[in-house]
Amino acid sequence: MSVKVRVHPYLQPFTGNRELVESTGRNVGECLDALEAQFPGIKEQLGKTRHRKFELFSHIEVYVNGESAYPDELTKPVNDGDEVSLVV
Repeated sequence: MSVKVRVHPYLQPFTGNRELVESTGRNVGECLDALEAQFPGIKEQLGKTRHRKFELFSHIEVYVNGESAYPDELTKPVNDGDEVSLVV
């Protein structure tokens, strides 16, 4: 599924200064994995792996189509054409 990812200005240096990029995945976590494959290093700006599980930093907010994905940001399902916003 193709998903648009709106990138906060703080993270744009990792995306070639692009505010809007394309990603794929069935949920936000998969989209972030695909984003990391395209733009190595961006994921470590969003969180870290603890006990073999990736967790977002507490200051990162995720929105899907303008609605907060909290508390299940990484498992929040996305559909083709959705927009995921990463806010720092």
